[in-house]
Amino acid sequence: MDNYLSINLIYASASILLTVISLSLNASGAPGNWIMLVIVVAYASLISSDAPYGIGVIVIILVLVFAIFGEVLEFITGAISTRKAGGSKRGMWFSVFGSVVGSFAGIFIGVPIPIIGSLIAALLFSGAGALLGAYYGERVEGKSSREAWKIGISSFVGRVLGSIFKILCGLIALICMVIAMLL
Repeated sequence: MDNYLSINLIYASASILLTVISLSLNASGAPGNWIMLVIVVAYASLISSDAPYGIGVIVIILVLVFAIFGEVLEFITGAISTRKAGGSKRGMWFSVFGSVVGSFAGIFIGVPIPIIGSLIAALLFSGAGALLGAYYGERVEGKSSREAWKIGISSFVGRVLGSIFKILCGLIALICMVIAMLL
């Protein structure tokens, strides 16, 4: 029985570690919450729900709900902030493209400070990419530089807030998973 418990504990620990890593991917704009869902489904298929550290279907559903909610919040926050500042569809799409490019640049620029540096840089550079992308898109639309900067700054704020909301949704999903394992 002790061997059974230790194997389950190893699986649970590895699963938690992988979900924490996937949660941190959200800062770079990667689909961390969706990776977390895959990990939870794989873990639930390995460990019976009535076994020690097992999780049930309810946890899988909760992780799915929080993954969807995080994506919706991230998108809506970015889109609303750009539109509220008077941004165009072109500016919004360039903002999305800029945030993706910025997050990858941030990952590499933040490398000198292991893990945390890359995550913070990815988050900030993602926002900066959104700002520059929105600025460029609005300039192409013919808006003045001042107005394009205003929209770009709004895109920056929306992107960073959206990422924070997505990370928080992933954190809540992770907490639900850990609590289910312990109960």
